[in-house]
Amino acid sequence: MKTLSGNTREFAFTREDFDRIAKMIHQYAGISLSPIKFDMVYSRLARRLRATGDATFADYIRRLERNDRTEWETFVNSLTTNLTSFFREAHHFDILKQHLTKLGKPNARIWCSAASTGEEPYSIAITCCELYGSMNPPVEIIASDIDTQVLAQGQAGVYGEERIEKLSPELVRKYFLRGTGSRSGEVRVRPELQKLIRFTRVNLLESNWPVRGPLEAIFCRNVMIYFDKPTQYGILKRYVPLLRPDGLLFAGHSESFSHAVDLFRNLGRTVYARADSAR
Repeated sequence: MKTLSGNTREFAFTREDFDRIAKMIHQYAGISLSPIKFDMVYSRLARRLRATGDATFADYIRRLERNDRTEWETFVNSLTTNLTSFFREAHHFDILKQHLTKLGKPNARIWCSAASTGEEPYSIAITCCELYGSMNPPVEIIASDIDTQVLAQGQAGVYGEERIEKLSPELVRKYFLRGTGSRSGEVRVRPELQKLIRFTRVNLLESNWPVRGPLEAIFCRNVMIYFDKPTQYGILKRYVPLLRPDGLLFAGHSESFSHAVDLFRNLGRTVYARADSAR
């Protein structure tokens, strides 16, 4: 089958196939796939057809409809996008440090609800270690994602050296171990840092989250852009009782919750407070 660009596809992929897949991933994970994602969906799922031996996308869709649990997990992993880095949107970590200092509360609990490959929760952990001047600060960090593959990578805490190039030499020395021999070119976060974080799979659309409040902060950055407004509102509504009245919600730089002003108030720089807070 030829694409619009004239290239020949290995598998036929129709608009009906795309629409069925888009409906399935939306119902399961809340992800909204616009028609411009047509080629992306084909390229990512064509790999699954090769792996499963399905001859057509219709066959693959029927496999999912039969509730093949293993394939469902891989299906979701294939369609989620994970782009992150250490201290991405660095101002958020400065604000977090100021927030925790102002609260002065021990045993702060922070939820990173779209942890991807782990750079974000480790950045939170480093921020807390620097704030308290200890590798064992009084904080608990929950790191979650729907994608089991990236969670496993985050839990392992092993990265290519290029991932830490923008960090200061002091932070690298304090919080990372450099690989040698066959692991040359890699770094691993120090075990003390790993102990501060609990990695767990969470689908934000599921009715029961394995996360309990009260939380001093929730990081939900660069994931809401994949949800439609009603889905976003439903998730934000469930965040409210988990977050302390004086807690903060951190969003991605391209995300806005102006449709949920009854739930969260914008403090600027994509940081939000509960609408009923006194901040």
